[in-house]
Amino acid sequence: MTQPAAIEALGLAPLIDGHNDLAWGARKTRAYSVDGLDGDMTGVFDTDIARLRRGGVGGQFWSVYSPSDILPAEAVTYTLEQIDFVHRLIERYPDAFSYAWSGDDVRRAWRDGRVASLIGAEGGHSIDGSLAVLRELARLGVRYMTLTHNDNTPWADSATDEPVHGGLTDFGREVVAEMNRLGMLVDLSHVAATTMHDAIDVSSAPVIFSHSSCRAVTDHPRNVPDDVLERLPANGGVLMVAYVPYFVNQDVARWADTDRATPPPRSTVDDVVAHVEHARDVAGVDHIGIGSDYDGVDIFPEGMGDVTGHAVVLDRLAERGWSAGDLAKLMGDNVLRVLDATAGD
Repeated sequence: MTQPAAIEALGLAPLIDGHNDLAWGARKTRAYSVDGLDGDMTGVFDTDIARLRRGGVGGQFWSVYSPSDILPAEAVTYTLEQIDFVHRLIERYPDAFSYAWSGDDVRRAWRDGRVASLIGAEGGHSIDGSLAVLRELARLGVRYMTLTHNDNTPWADSATDEPVHGGLTDFGREVVAEMNRLGMLVDLSHVAATTMHDAIDVSSAPVIFSHSSCRAVTDHPRNVPDDVLERLPANGGVLMVAYVPYFVNQDVARWADTDRATPPPRSTVDDVVAHVEHARDVAGVDHIGIGSDYDGVDIFPEGMGDVTGHAVVLDRLAERGWSAGDLAKLMGDNVLRVLDATAGD
């Protein structure tokens, strides 16, 4: 970071990224190896320890993910394997990473110069319709669960599938209630707008969107409509804006629906900024955050191709007049408030 307000903000709050798919990338390419992340992994991953530090990252939600079109029991296995990856990552580099569940855990790691490492399960199919599996994921340290991925579950509609439930089923409401009791954050990225509304209706705790952007700026089904953003102040929740070009740039969203035979249209940090500022204007500065999706997609805006891209966003916002205090809210203070409010029974 080069802008004074951005540099000052780094001293006020940890930068907490809501979504990084390193565990999935390690499954696909390196048989879940955690080796080498203390070196330069450019060209292999978007993430390594040195680049996390250059990007100013003080807290990271590591996604544990399985495809939503496999057998549910296999999805549980994939998820457990990736939880194991995150735990081994922390154990392999104890000077760089520290496991976190609570807001105080994050603050402690940040003060010690380590990246607070939280776990988020991407997709409710990962529990195979079982509240017992949900409880076990919580015991293993999973702090949020995204209610769906790209396909509907038997109990919740996805944003990118044909609706069949009209939102949440009765069992889906039970899932949300049990997550509230366990202190797991209800993550509404990937879900249909009807599911968003139903979850906010039933949740007794603030919700999050771990990696989503704004439908009014880019008309993509993965993005969040304004009538949902308007409900976040009463709920206390946070929209963590994604960096994914399909979600932040309308031309790229259209290109993604083609055969992709041509190069993608240009996307820049200003596309991300437009979503951050729209979310601030609609939901308020106390209800926004950052959820990059690094190591989860193949392309990012220019100059933001790895985890150092966080610094590009913060510098651009500072150039546009954001104060250090408001940047600190975006970076991590808002999510820390949610973590503090959702400790569970």
